[in-house]
Amino acid sequence: MAEAQPNPQSAADRASAGASARTSTGTSAGTRTGTSARTRTDSARTRTNTGAPDPHVSAPPTAHAVLRPAATLAVTSAATVVALMNYTAPLLTLPSMSAAFGTPLSAQAWLINGMPLGLAAVLLVAGSLADDYGRRRIFLLGTLALGVTTALGSLADSTLLFTLARVAQGTASAAVIASSLGLLVHAFPAGLARIRATGVWGAFVSAGIALGPLLAGGLNEVSDSGWRLTYAVLGAAALVTAGFAVRVLAESRAAHRNRPDLAGALALALAFTALLSALTLGRDGWLRAPVLLLLLASAVLTGLFAVIERRATAPVFDLGLLRRPLFGAASTGALFTGLAVIGLMSYMPSLIQQTIHMSALGSAWLFLLWSGTAFAVALQARRLAGRVAARHQLALGFVLHAAGALGMLGALGAGSWVRLVPGLFVAGAGSGLLNAALPRLSVESVPQERAAMGSGANNTARYLGSSAGVALIIAVATSVTDPAHGTDLAILVSAALTLAGTTAVLALRDRGARGTAG
Repeated sequence: MAEAQPNPQSAADRASAGASARTSTGTSAGTRTGTSARTRTDSARTRTNTGAPDPHVSAPPTAHAVLRPAATLAVTSAATVVALMNYTAPLLTLPSMSAAFGTPLSAQAWLINGMPLGLAAVLLVAGSLADDYGRRRIFLLGTLALGVTTALGSLADSTLLFTLARVAQGTASAAVIASSLGLLVHAFPAGLARIRATGVWGAFVSAGIALGPLLAGGLNEVSDSGWRLTYAVLGAAALVTAGFAVRVLAESRAAHRNRPDLAGALALALAFTALLSALTLGRDGWLRAPVLLLLLASAVLTGLFAVIERRATAPVFDLGLLRRPLFGAASTGALFTGLAVIGLMSYMPSLIQQTIHMSALGSAWLFLLWSGTAFAVALQARRLAGRVAARHQLALGFVLHAAGALGMLGALGAGSWVRLVPGLFVAGAGSGLLNAALPRLSVESVPQERAAMGSGANNTARYLGSSAGVALIIAVATSVTDPAHGTDLAILVSAALTLAGTTAVLALRDRGARGTAG
C-alpha cells in the first residue's frame, strides 16, 4: 500500500497546532499545546498508531475517539466468536430441531444454509457501509441485531420461522464480520502489528467454529430442547459484547462518505439469494424447473450487478479490484475454503452420528479435535508474519486439509472413531493456516480505505462457497445407500477441490508487487 501522507488541515487547525512540522512528525497539536478538547479529539482521530496522520480515516469527533488496540481486538474477536458459534451450532442439533419442527429430509438443508444465505447476501454491502458510514456504528448495529435475532431463533416453532431467523442472524453477522477487520486496520499500524492482530482475529474464527457444536451438544444432553437454550445463551452473549463495544471502540471511516449504492446492493443480494436457493433445492434434482430458473435468475442478476457497478459513482464493490492478482488469490482461497473445507466439516458430525452412532456431545468432542487444532495453529500462525507470504500459507493450509481428509478414508466404514483422530488433527492444522491467512490477505490486497470492503468480499466468497459446499457434500454423501461409503466419496471430492484451490491460489501471483506482500 502507498505510504500514508498527511491530511491537509484547515486554517484553524494549523493555527492551533502552531506549526505544520509538528503534524508531519505525527505529534498531535492538541497534545503539544493548550488547545481545546475538540482539537485533541480531532487529532487523535486522524492519526494511526505510528503517529502519522491517516489519509483514509476521517470521522467527526465523539467521546470514543481514543484508540485502544488491545480492547478493539478483544471485542471484535469476541463478537466474531459468537457469530461463528451461531453458524456452527446447528451442525450437532439438526436431528432434534428437525424432529421439533417436523422438517422433512428434503428441507433440512435450509436449517443449516439459512445463516450462510444472510452472510453471503449482505457481507459485501456491509463492508461498504462500514467504510462509508462508520465501522463502529455498523459493528454495534450488527452485534445488537445478532443478539435479538438469535434470541428470536430460540422461540421459533416451525422450519420457516427458524430459517428466517437464521437468515437474519447471517445478516447481522455480516455486519459484525465485515466491520471487524476495518476496525482492526484503523487500530493497528501497517506492518507486523496489523498482521499479528488479523492473525489473532482469524484464530477466533476457528474458536467460534469449535465452541458452537460443543455448547449445542452439551445443552442437548441436558434437555430435549437444548438447541433452544443454545440460542438463548448466544443471544445474551451478543448483547453483552455490544455493551462492551460501546465503551471501547473508536469510530473510523473512509475520508469521503459516498451515497449508498442501493441498486447494486439489491441486485447482488438477489443474485446470491437465487444462487443459494438453487444450490439448496438442487439436492432433490438439478434439472428441475425451479432450480434451473433460479440459476438463470442468478446469472442475469449478476450481470445486472456488473452493469450497475460500472456506472455507479460510488459502487458497493469496486470492480477494479478484480484486476489485482492478490485480491483474486484472497477471494479464490476463501471460495475454496468454504467449498472444500467448511462444506465437508459442516456435515461430518452428522455422518459420524449416522455411522458409528455417537451421541451429539461425543461428536462435538471429536469435532473439537479439528476445530480446536485450527484455533491453536491460527493463533501461532502470526509468527509466520514476514517469513511466509499469505498466498503460500493458504496453499500449505489447503495441502494439509487434503492430507488430513484422505487420512480419514475408511474410518467410518470400520466403525472406528480412533482412526479419525490423526486426520482431524492434520486437517485442523490446515484450517488454522487458512483462517489466519485469509483475513491477512483480504486487507493486504485492497487499499487501506477499503479494508472493510476487502473483508466483506473475502467472507462473501467464503460463505458462498460453504453453502455450495454443504449442498454438494450432502448430495455426494447421500448418493449411495451406505453412509460410510458416501462419507468416503465426500472426502475424495473435498480433497480434489482443495488441491484445485491450491493450484489456483499459487497461479494468482502479484507480479507488480506494489505495496502488497503476496
